[in-house]
Amino acid sequence: MSFTAYSVYKTSGAEWLGEVPEHWKVAAIKWLSPVLRGASPRPIDDPIYFDDDGEYGWVRIADVTASQSGLLTDTTQRLSVLGATLSVKLKPGSLFLSIAGSVGKPCITGIKACIHDGFVYFPYLQIDQRLLYRIFELGSCFGGLGKMGTQLNLNTDTVGGIVVGVPPERELETILRFLDHETTKIDALIQEQKRLIKLLQEKRQAVISHAVTRGLDPDVPMKDSGVEWLGEVPAHWAVKRIKHIVRSLDQGWSPQCENQPVENDNEIGVLKVGCVNRGVFRAEENKRLPDDLTLVPELTVKANDLLVSRANTRELVGSAAVSGVDHQNLMVSDKLFRIRMSEVADPGYVSFFLSTPVARREIELAATGASSSMLNIGQSTILEMPVPCPPITEQSAIRGEIVRLVAGIVALIDEATNLVKRLEERRSALISAAVTGKIDVRGWQPPADESAFDEEVRQAGLEATA
Repeated sequence: MSFTAYSVYKTSGAEWLGEVPEHWKVAAIKWLSPVLRGASPRPIDDPIYFDDDGEYGWVRIADVTASQSGLLTDTTQRLSVLGATLSVKLKPGSLFLSIAGSVGKPCITGIKACIHDGFVYFPYLQIDQRLLYRIFELGSCFGGLGKMGTQLNLNTDTVGGIVVGVPPERELETILRFLDHETTKIDALIQEQKRLIKLLQEKRQAVISHAVTRGLDPDVPMKDSGVEWLGEVPAHWAVKRIKHIVRSLDQGWSPQCENQPVENDNEIGVLKVGCVNRGVFRAEENKRLPDDLTLVPELTVKANDLLVSRANTRELVGSAAVSGVDHQNLMVSDKLFRIRMSEVADPGYVSFFLSTPVARREIELAATGASSSMLNIGQSTILEMPVPCPPITEQSAIRGEIVRLVAGIVALIDEATNLVKRLEERRSALISAAVTGKIDVRGWQPPADESAFDEEVRQAGLEATA
């Protein structure tokens, strides 16, 4: 799938947009429509503020965050259904943009909705709103408007000041049809890979859970573990709390670091909490220590150190992984526990146990925090955790067998994950090229052979994106 560029371009004056086709109009969004802000609801008992029929629902930031497709429907996490006579009411099919929480995320409502002041909307837009949706979805237009992820990035003025390129109406329609078709196919392939990843992760988890709670001998006698949520374990195993099988548990240090990882062993880095996500230790997940700060040797990572995330999302807090080698230039952050096991415990075995559904359930129940995006666990959550403990030689054998059994599964997960990343990059590249006029799609027509197109997109995802 290849397209040529337009024959003549002009300067747009906007860094994110660059040059655009000469016949395109260049305009700030505020010249295409006023950019207005939603209105926060008054208390529910205010009689002048709500309709009798209650047909409009208030949109929350969480509803937009949960919407993967960018379409708000009545199946989204869901709104309190309250009418509002003085609020901003949007009809189905209306575009609005989040300026708080999920900053810069566009959404098109599929229901009658009221938006509060964490959103802006475009009531008199002179162009097809799908162009703005694609531009906002891409996100490049927000460059220079503040650090993404805070609630101070966007307002009516900054959104209104974003400069966009506007093709003639018929040409714009072709561009939008092209993007709808291409992204739909790519999204389908992405979802296919994500379903595969989920199935593989479930299979991996089943292998681990059986091994660390039942052992490798299918005929071994069982006994009650004495822990209700753990159930039965092999009769010759003990059940001990982690605090009884560790030599030390330490937290690290989180100085202000550079927003890039170390490039070699001579540079000093602080491990990010994501270095243990999904049970795999990733040393590359670190931030470089500034030159005016020095290494704290007592906080470096050694082979067989068990690292556990102390703070993260509900799904990831308590994630654990083991370092296979010494990393004399990498320190643990204060969002990580570094655990060194005693001679009666294999750190890899314990790490695998902490990833089982029963252990994860206990960790998630113990996690606290005001925001679901950052929950915390204390040292006691880990130290008081009961763990089934075979003899150390059996722990090591179980750990080795798990590694052998899941190696192929992990390889398939990595392959599918990389394909998703490439497809997402391809998707973004197509949107960028189309909405900035870097490719000319005026002659585009949907392929007659959709199967050939599927393979073309799949291969595009496997190649480096131009």
